[in-house]
Amino acid sequence: MNPLLDFSGLPRFAEIRTEHITPAVSQLLSDNRALIGRIRQNTDLPTWDSFVQPLADANERLSRAWGQVSHLNAVANTPELREAYNANLPLVTQYYAELAQDQALFEKFKELRGGKEFEGLSAARQKIVENELRDFRLGGAELPSEKKARFLQIQEELSALGSRFNDNLLDATNAFVLHVEDAGELSGIPDDVLQTARKVAERDKAAGWKFTLHAPSYLPLMQYADNRELREKMYRAYSTRASELNAAASPSGDTGNLDNTPLIAGTLELRKEEAQLLGFECYAEVSLATKMASTPAQVLDFLGELAAKARPYAERDLKELRQFAADQLQLDTLEAWDLAYVSEKLRLERYAFSEQEVKQYFPETSVLPGMFGLVENLYGIHITPVEATTIQLWHPDAKLFNIADSEGKLIGRFYLDLYARAGKRGGGWMDDAISRRYVGGGDNREYAVQAPVAYLNCNFSGPVSHGEKVRPALFTHDEVITLFHEFGHGLHHLLTRVDDLGVSGIHGVEWDAVELPSQFMENFCWEWEVISRMARHVDTGASMPRDLFDKMLAGKNFQSGLQMLRQIEFALFDMHLHFDFDPYGHKTAQQLLDEVREQVAVIIPPGFNRFPNSFSHIFGGGYAAGYYSYKWAEVLSADAYSMFEEDSAGTVVNSETGLRFWKEILAVGGSRPALESFIAFRGREPEINALLRHNGMAPAPA
Repeated sequence: MNPLLDFSGLPRFAEIRTEHITPAVSQLLSDNRALIGRIRQNTDLPTWDSFVQPLADANERLSRAWGQVSHLNAVANTPELREAYNANLPLVTQYYAELAQDQALFEKFKELRGGKEFEGLSAARQKIVENELRDFRLGGAELPSEKKARFLQIQEELSALGSRFNDNLLDATNAFVLHVEDAGELSGIPDDVLQTARKVAERDKAAGWKFTLHAPSYLPLMQYADNRELREKMYRAYSTRASELNAAASPSGDTGNLDNTPLIAGTLELRKEEAQLLGFECYAEVSLATKMASTPAQVLDFLGELAAKARPYAERDLKELRQFAADQLQLDTLEAWDLAYVSEKLRLERYAFSEQEVKQYFPETSVLPGMFGLVENLYGIHITPVEATTIQLWHPDAKLFNIADSEGKLIGRFYLDLYARAGKRGGGWMDDAISRRYVGGGDNREYAVQAPVAYLNCNFSGPVSHGEKVRPALFTHDEVITLFHEFGHGLHHLLTRVDDLGVSGIHGVEWDAVELPSQFMENFCWEWEVISRMARHVDTGASMPRDLFDKMLAGKNFQSGLQMLRQIEFALFDMHLHFDFDPYGHKTAQQLLDEVREQVAVIIPPGFNRFPNSFSHIFGGGYAAGYYSYKWAEVLSADAYSMFEEDSAGTVVNSETGLRFWKEILAVGGSRPALESFIAFRGREPEINALLRHNGMAPAPA
């Protein structure tokens, strides 16, 4: 059997070959279209069981099969896989676009919504029907036939542009290598980073050290390398990836075909046309139709308020940085490639600790058990590893874990793929492999529910060999926070108690609320109660000293003004780009970003910086006109976490509050509006004060 067509259990990754992709996609699309044809011809009154459920079952099979292909394309990219993926992507996109425009199905959903059966459906199923009607309208179902054809074409073109954007970024990232043969040029760079760079050089049969633009190589070099020239070379290469300037920065030669600039322009034009076809003024209005925020103006007001509160702190942060650079490092001019380096030196002087020192206390072998122990205590669950020999994985670095309840019943599973490598896209992300839903086939409904499965992916440095001994992977505290963040997304998907696919787990959750559980988890990384049980020195096994943690805590909001203003800058750029920017005009996206920076930023990058060309969140992901949601959801998460801080038991790891968070936030998925879920947990609407307090921004600085 084609492994992509086997839905009896976990994906059979070891057996999947590129030649399986096209036949599987073709068969699933054919089966689904045949089913839709039968549904159209059925003249009976549509019911959940005769109409909605069969359609959901068919689409889930397609989603699971294509999800495996998409996952492999993201974590084990090869030219052959990419070719097969890109060949089938337009077919899958076309199917969903056609589905969203199917007038007969639209009419059946309207008929179901207006019929007697609707009143007897559960709240979750009613929400699914309402969401479907909304999505049909957003999918162009109400357009005349000639406009439907154009709308469908736009979806296919946008899908292709997004895939090409990500491919270009990955290729441009992989293309650059900084080769150093003189050890004297590497002063300040930590030993574990140098060991990894040496391994890269040895793999390429070269002497010396090789550094790449992947985060575990790029970030520590920028943070610790005393050699300013090396930092500048790396910064120029990183900040011009997938741009017209990329070839000039890359020693590998001409990479002009990787320029994302025309893809950005084409994407913006198509999104504008799509919005106008649907009767909206701009794409931002289309995006916000499925979010908590109601209008672009509301989002801009929210970001403007945050920017006004953050700017005094950002100005103070920059002033301190410049003064320190001049007084202590004799750098009269602070360049973009100096920022991380000078910041680390200032952090070390002010708080008497470095990230490299902290890193020794966060080996993977203690971080994972610590994180698992936290959620086990919060929610009364149990997490256990699955023996690798009993399952199929896409890479030896990947692992699988089970989550069970207090009685040992399986709740869900998650794959964990933590390390950076060639062929794996950058960043951290969670994706669903299998979603919880009722599948029938048993008298006891409890045992007829499909257990959800998630993918959790990061890009950390892996274990390093020391002679015959392998030292476990070491994580910076920022990487620990990233891991907790992605695990929070995973728990949102895995701990759902909704049995209907359209609103179980992360499905149906407003996009600007989907970051709530992930950002909520980050807060525990700043609790001694959690860190003291998790942080163990990689060599001695000793617990992290309390005074080191206190220094970390004192430095928690180090440059928080600069960091917040940077995120606001990106969010404002994204919203303006899809709200009041004319994609047909003479101004480019880069020029718009420059204008936004002039208005809100205190640090202006050099003119050659091409950030939009690597902004995959909005050009190759799902965050277009939605990047603000990180800050929007951070308000929700900080306020939700404050309930744990206020708990009368005197502990943030409180199972009573944890179970309430599970019940009112994680368990309900998208079965009700996110604001209702928040109020059910917190007892009131969200307030901004907790976010400002967590970022050290109350009261304002003198």
